[in-house]
Amino acid sequence: MNDFLMKPKIDFAFKEIMSDEKARIGFLSAILKLNPNDIKETLLLKNELQKTYEEDKLGILDVKVLLNNDTEIDIEVQLSKLEVWTDRALFYLSKMYSEQIEQGQKYDVFKKCVSISILDFMLFKEETNFYSCFHIMEDTHHFIYTDKMEFHVLELPKLPKELKDSSDNVLLWAKFINAERKEEFEMIATKDPYIASAYQKLQVISQDKQKRLEYEAREKAIRDYNQFMYEADQRGEKRGIERGIKIGEQRGIERINKLNALLVSNKRFDDLTRSSNNPEYQEKLLDEYGIELTWHPAI
Repeated sequence: MNDFLMKPKIDFAFKEIMSDEKARIGFLSAILKLNPNDIKETLLLKNELQKTYEEDKLGILDVKVLLNNDTEIDIEVQLSKLEVWTDRALFYLSKMYSEQIEQGQKYDVFKKCVSISILDFMLFKEETNFYSCFHIMEDTHHFIYTDKMEFHVLELPKLPKELKDSSDNVLLWAKFINAERKEEFEMIATKDPYIASAYQKLQVISQDKQKRLEYEAREKAIRDYNQFMYEADQRGEKRGIERGIKIGEQRGIERINKLNALLVSNKRFDDLTRSSNNPEYQEKLLDEYGIELTWHPAI
């Protein structure tokens, strides 16, 4: 028996898991704080995510769901760090919202739109909680302006290492998505029947040869992209250091030239000779004349 299991946080695998209706109901009821019995229907919507950024092709894959015919949900998994994620999520949720209405229709056609972001990086670095939920609220008295937009964010790197008996379903799902070992999957699956269904689906797709090829191709593309970005950062950092050294040397020479010119102008030829052979004395003269190492912003 092949024990290979896909990682659910590889977005290809997550999307396959969400094709299982029971798993989909369990995940949404956990995130949206709903009773699973209140979910009458979940329909997977056609996904036509526009590739606004080149990295979208490698880092982002989403699942769109219509819940009980009155809520549209966009679930996205982002594996590579993207600093503009909040703006991006707002843009796509706003687009989903605006596309609900056609010319001549009234505003009461709008359905609630929910964004669920599963991130394999830290978005809110100052916050310690792995899960955040956002609404549009009044600043002082904190009442909701409208419930038609809602944002949920799961930051996987912030997950606690151990589960407790009191762990809620959001944490269980996040731990399942972030799991990699069979023992982890089996332990979490015993705690929730909907996660058990997701685990069963994961086992099935992991043994499908064609899906495994697609999964591995996706995993490789993401790994290659992350490596490319890392090397680009390293090259940029190296160039920055080299440029900084060069600029520092140039500005040091400018200071010495300015000092020498002043010493000649003041006919301090003995000091000029002594300073050229004595760095400490040279620094003393630079301080005497107030010649500092000035910073000029790069143009």
